[in-house]
Amino acid sequence: MRITEINIRKENLSITRPYTIAFKTIDSVENGIIEIIADNGLRGYGAFNPSYEVVGEKLEDAMGVLTPGNIEWLIGKDTNEIDVLCEAVQKQFAASVTARTGMEMALYDLFCQGINKPLAVYLGQKIKSMPTSITIGIKNVEETIEEAKEYIGKKFKILKIKLGISLEEDIERIIKLREVFGYTVDIIVDANQGYDEQGLMEFYRRTGSLNILLIEQPLRRGNEKIMTTLPAYIKKLVAADESLINPRDAESLSAPPKACGYFNIKLMKCGGITQALNIAGTALNNDIGLMWGCNDESLISITAALHTAFACGNTKFIDLDGSLDLARDVMAGGFILKDGIMSVGDKAGLGLIPF
Repeated sequence: MRITEINIRKENLSITRPYTIAFKTIDSVENGIIEIIADNGLRGYGAFNPSYEVVGEKLEDAMGVLTPGNIEWLIGKDTNEIDVLCEAVQKQFAASVTARTGMEMALYDLFCQGINKPLAVYLGQKIKSMPTSITIGIKNVEETIEEAKEYIGKKFKILKIKLGISLEEDIERIIKLREVFGYTVDIIVDANQGYDEQGLMEFYRRTGSLNILLIEQPLRRGNEKIMTTLPAYIKKLVAADESLINPRDAESLSAPPKACGYFNIKLMKCGGITQALNIAGTALNNDIGLMWGCNDESLISITAALHTAFACGNTKFIDLDGSLDLARDVMAGGFILKDGIMSVGDKAGLGLIPF
């Protein structure tokens, strides 16, 4: 197949449930959408939505890189040269991490449709299904319990609780969740860089007996040396998120003494599927588990992240709920979600169905 047309647009997807994390409140969602059309009529799709606080890039920055003049070199290219094309994308769009992500995604979707394989199968699928965590933003105790009841009623099995503004309230929320629900649901916490070392130690001292599965990015990016000195019983629970942007960070975090027990890989911060697999390989070589996360994204990119995650045997957690609170989307199909369990199905590419 050869590429005949590329279309780029911005979509306002909106959000049904605004939420707060340690450094901002999210109440609106825009995504960039990429469509690549081949000479046989097949269409591949990608989506992107950067987090400025993490990668220093806004959606408009990525859109500004994906101009007609900057993408025309792809016209006429053979999709069977997928590895060559992705390498070229990394170079041509070096100025935008999320432009690279969206373009690689669309290329992989189109290529895998051409060979009639799901992306996960092409990448070497090792996992068939897994429960996703569902996120509860920073709220008071009563609101946290009410939202948890809603998600548990929908049969989600892992709650991810956002922390990082008030240590005392954070601790109270976790204790109350266990009092109300016992151990019928698993808990992950995410401080989004909201703690210092003392705060983290105090949080663990008072909640460590409550079977928290994972503590996501408790310290600010730049404190990776402090992370390496944390007690082993805490460090093994820590997942690097904002500290892990690209493959270079993965190498640094995994160098002895390791800084964490898990990597949180997000396509939107690392630069795409090829870069995510690079990070995953570094993690595998250093006995580090994987968590796959997301921003507020179309099911296009959530599906791409899920396919990539399931190609990695060291994937231990997925937090791919980023499309579930969107007021609208531009696609159907994609991932399968039932009773909190995600799977990818057997349709070629990403299995997307345009509206």
